[in-house]
Amino acid sequence: MKKSTPAQWAIRIVIYIIGLFFLALGVAFAVNSNLGVSPVTSLPYVVSLISGTALSTCVIVVYGSYIVLQILILRKEFRIINLTQIIFSAIFGYFTDFTKWLLGDFTLPTYAGQLVMLAISIVIVALGVFLYIEVDLVPMPMEGLTLSIAKKVGKPFHNVKIVVDCTAVAVGILLSFVCLHGLEGIREGTIITAIVVGKVVAVFKKLLQSKVQKLCFGAAGPVPQEVQDMEALEGADDGK
Repeated sequence: MKKSTPAQWAIRIVIYIIGLFFLALGVAFAVNSNLGVSPVTSLPYVVSLISGTALSTCVIVVYGSYIVLQILILRKEFRIINLTQIIFSAIFGYFTDFTKWLLGDFTLPTYAGQLVMLAISIVIVALGVFLYIEVDLVPMPMEGLTLSIAKKVGKPFHNVKIVVDCTAVAVGILLSFVCLHGLEGIREGTIITAIVVGKVVAVFKKLLQSKVQKLCFGAAGPVPQEVQDMEALEGADDGK
């Protein structure tokens, strides 16, 4: 984690939380599109439907399990600062309920309208992911788990993320069929989101990274640690 002045620390935290808000807003659009929620939220969403518990509570519980897995995988390499993931998970959980209330029952009619809402969801989710990664605080639990596995197996972050996302979706599908006797919350939009979000994040990175880094770290802003780790893993893979 990089050094900052107190003012820059405050800016980083604010931008991180704004990123979480956009991420939650994207989830709300995905839910209302009825084409399936994003892979990151698919498992908590299905658990919420099964248990009848608020999505925010299920987000905290499921994300907490991801943090436990990180500890088991990294052991002594696990950074204590990453325990703050549970705090940001709680904030994100609250945002998921708030943005769902904010959006209400708004939806666009016809399948074309649903696709438009899904596209809006993907853009907003990508913006949220870009913002909270760029400020170099802590990764959200699912990205933290992905990064932990990538470090241990020495594979590129984006390749491991596909596996982790697909595993979460598969568990969600299994629970949905077993407990709800049908497929709920996971549809073609879930797969589209898994494929496209990373590409949209790359677009935001190209357009906004220098501005965000200057705001958070000054003119010579560093590349976030998580991004450095991802690039190092990809570089190692390219050299094989």
